[in-house]
Amino acid sequence: MFTGIIEAIGSVENLVETDSDWRLRVATGKLDLSDVKLGDSIAVSGCCLTVVELMEQGFAADVSGETLRCTTLGELKPGMKVNLEKAMLATDRFGGHIVSGHVDGVGVLRSMAPEGGSQRLEFEVPPELARYVAAKGSICIDGTSLTVNQIDGNVFTINVIPHTQEETIIGAYAAGQKVNLEVDVVARYLERLNSADQGAGLSEQLLEEHGFKSSQQA
Repeated sequence: MFTGIIEAIGSVENLVETDSDWRLRVATGKLDLSDVKLGDSIAVSGCCLTVVELMEQGFAADVSGETLRCTTLGELKPGMKVNLEKAMLATDRFGGHIVSGHVDGVGVLRSMAPEGGSQRLEFEVPPELARYVAAKGSICIDGTSLTVNQIDGNVFTINVIPHTQEETIIGAYAAGQKVNLEVDVVARYLERLNSADQGAGLSEQLLEEHGFKSSQQA
């Protein structure tokens, strides 16, 4: 599990095909690897990968062909920058939101413009994911926990403060940029609870029984 608070910007050393999958090597920059061991998880631009090799200032992870097809990892080239976050510890401060590192889809940056000291970014999300995006809700973009400002159909906007621009790869974005998206897991569970094949679903009666709605009439 991750929180969407990026710890370092890394760079791709190479991505080469192996017998079964692909091997991605990442130089980790300022990321502290002293507590990382083989088998640990590190999110690379929002994709949860397993460390299979440790170097002095980097690591390697195996990436399946399916992951390359369903995320932006398939477009990585040597020298490209990536967001890095180690899996959180139970004792860590929870600074962002619940992030699993399982990418739901790829979005596209339509436009960006300065707004005060921040940047206002407008993204197009795959239509099948739009129902999980809500104004003032959370979304994970390339592993970064961000707050949705507005949503119109399958287009949403966010504001990125200067600190986030400097400490993540978002500061280097340009229109047309493809990004990994992970929607808020709470939205997915709510949809599941409310689905028709789950019996009564999420009803007013169920909410009342669990103290979320007063049964008294105004």
